[in-house]
Amino acid sequence: MPLTLEKIALELLGLPAKSRALIAEKLIESLDEKEDTDTEALWIKEAKKRSREIKSGKVKCRAAKDVFKDAYAKLK
Repeated sequence: MPLTLEKIALELLGLPAKSRALIAEKLIESLDEKEDTDTEALWIKEAKKRSREIKSGKVKCRAAKDVFKDAYAKLK
């Protein structure tokens, strides 16, 4: 007897939460596989660019606490 989508879903919903979470994670990964590869490459390129800018002195780094302090002040 072939399994229908509904039967598979019912079987999966009967699994423990950790198992369902693992299956959900794998399904989501399978949908985003190509996009993740492209996105990862873009982030690596961006990180290298920012690193060069910091090393060259083009940009200055700020402490995270100062950045958040300024951001919260602007939100008030």
